[in-house]
Amino acid sequence: MAHAAGGLTADGRALPDFLVIGTMRGGTTTLYHALVRHPRVAGAVLDKEVHYFDLNLAQGERWYRARFPTRSSLVRRARRAGGPIRVGEATPYYLFHPAVPPRVAPALPDALAIAILRDPVERAWSHYRHEVDLGYERLPFDDALDAEDERLAGEEQRLLDDPSYVSFEHQHHSYVARGRYAAQLRRWFDAIGRDRVLVVWSEALQAAPEATFQRVLAHLDVPPWDPGDWRVRNAATSRGLDEATRARLRAAFRDDRSALADLLGEDPGWPA
Repeated sequence: MAHAAGGLTADGRALPDFLVIGTMRGGTTTLYHALVRHPRVAGAVLDKEVHYFDLNLAQGERWYRARFPTRSSLVRRARRAGGPIRVGEATPYYLFHPAVPPRVAPALPDALAIAILRDPVERAWSHYRHEVDLGYERLPFDDALDAEDERLAGEEQRLLDDPSYVSFEHQHHSYVARGRYAAQLRRWFDAIGRDRVLVVWSEALQAAPEATFQRVLAHLDVPPWDPGDWRVRNAATSRGLDEATRARLRAAFRDDRSALADLLGEDPGWPA
């Protein structure tokens, strides 16, 4: 009902100033909920993950605008807060979906992006357990890793060729592919510019949340602010991953880790 009402007033609603683009199972929920508590940050009206640029592009810009606050409400809030309000959403699939960066570039020409990168081994294991919990994965983890290349074969090109195409396999069974971050970030850098993309480490968000959060606020050009407490949301531990599978994944990500360090000029610090 709220979305239907939003559609009636879409012309008077804001488009986002920033996107939290991923990665899935990397801490996007924790960061987003801290951000939208800031006096000068507003989120999507109902859902953190709007999924416009990946799954709902055919719905059109009015559908997207309907998910955000009205401009008049933001003006009132800005008066109370003493400065402009930054509006954003968080859809972790945006980082991995190959067609999203070139879609974002013309639609949101000034928007900033935030990518949270997690140790890809831990991310893959957490992703797998999430899909099992959802009922979308029935294979044991090693069998799912063995099946991934076949499951994803041709899916990226189909997503690039057909704006209406939605790939269940690409979205849900991409345990290793999603952890190869270097190519994903290059697409975003090429589409909107390196200076508009802030990359933070998930581990830093956990170990030093206050300092990491202030970096994000500076990127968004809003004043420093203390959320008061840091509740980790949507978290899962790494228990249960056997060492042979962990070693297999470390080997699978070795080259990408080097490429990522070269791209960012900073080693992520994940176990080798």
